[in-house]
Amino acid sequence: MRPQAYTTRRGATMGNWSRNQNTVRHTNKALGSISNFMIIMLLVLIVGLIYVSQGAQATNYDYEISAIEDEIAELEAKKEDLAVERARLTSIAASESSTVASSMEDANVEGYAE
Repeated sequence: MRPQAYTTRRGATMGNWSRNQNTVRHTNKALGSISNFMIIMLLVLIVGLIYVSQGAQATNYDYEISAIEDEIAELEAKKEDLAVERARLTSIAASESSTVASSMEDANVEGYAE
């Protein structure tokens, strides 16, 4: 049986333990080498996943920018086509109202020289 160790009413201490208190002995427990290795590998994996996700996010932005640039190029080509069409229609309207063009005869093919 364990010897009783407690403080008496007079203040004298008997042993290392006091009366009516939980006595727990804590020992230093260290992780093993395998546990340390697994924790380090887990941390490396997490950092790697963060790095890859950031790289993928940047690639997605590149695709979006590329799509927008393609759309801009297509709209500029349409703008140039519309400018040519506008110039053609303007020249037709100007030639119909011209006095010189109205006095000209229509070109009809009478025959071919043989």
